[in-house]
Amino acid sequence: MIRSKNNPIITRAEIPETAPDLVDVSSVFNPGAIRFKGNTLLLLRVQNRGRETFILVAESDDGEHFEIRPQPVRFEGIERVTETIYHCYDPRITLLDGVYYVMFAIDMDGRCALGLARTDDFERFEFMGIVSDGDNRNGVLFPEKIDGRFVRLDRPNRCALESGVATGDAIVLSESDDLLHWLPKAEVAAGRWHYWDEKVGAGPPPIKTHAGWLQIYHGVASHLNAGIYQAGVLLLDLDAPETLVARGRYNILEPRELYEMVGQVPNVVFPGGAVVESTDADGFALPQSRVAVYYGAADTSVCVAYSTVEELIDAARA
Repeated sequence: MIRSKNNPIITRAEIPETAPDLVDVSSVFNPGAIRFKGNTLLLLRVQNRGRETFILVAESDDGEHFEIRPQPVRFEGIERVTETIYHCYDPRITLLDGVYYVMFAIDMDGRCALGLARTDDFERFEFMGIVSDGDNRNGVLFPEKIDGRFVRLDRPNRCALESGVATGDAIVLSESDDLLHWLPKAEVAAGRWHYWDEKVGAGPPPIKTHAGWLQIYHGVASHLNAGIYQAGVLLLDLDAPETLVARGRYNILEPRELYEMVGQVPNVVFPGGAVVESTDADGFALPQSRVAVYYGAADTSVCVAYSTVEELIDAARA
């Protein structure tokens, strides 16, 4: 992948000050991304100095220079949740049947859950509900139904760290008839111990290609009691996405630049959004199409790197 020469493209300095919550914020990272009305639209994760988390909308006509709305996203109806919600973060955006869905992580007492919202205009966001059981993260919807059912990738947090926090080492395919109630179907990719992706999680929503569903994911390598977050690619079968077709041996992006190596969490590239430039009439990404991958760097800033569909498919098969 080729990093933008303008990286990081969004830093805390670009976040509009909105009292009392967003004044001299600490960081902005892990964006969801999509094309909307001809522009690139991001949903940004922003932390203030109280380590409170907010989601802001940003728009750009060139994919690198963004106008950021000052008012945080409000998920209408989330107040119906009876459990205490501490943070909503790491949004992923999918266009499905003409509706934009946002799946995001929710920190609650004793667990992380997946929340789902929908919007038509990125002005109002309707909270649909908590859509996971137990501890779960990194939920991403496929952009179309398969065999008449909704499909997503997620990551059950089944591994306890020494700190007491739970994490996951496998990406799971889950299915639903109504987007609210989900059942796991199969594990599609597990962590590869002793290599770059010992722990894994889905990144941007899968990209439809003639070679299969192209999935960009993050992998974490343990190193001296710290984690190095990287990005990789895999391919899933178009008609049976629980079937792994190919998985890259190597990462496609790793922390190398100072802004990726130094920050709130050192040595992190965390992909959350991908924008494909060109598709055909059936929704397949064209092989030569540019792919812009938006990622969080060191849990501190937002960056973008570029490749093509063909190059990413080749990397999955390497």
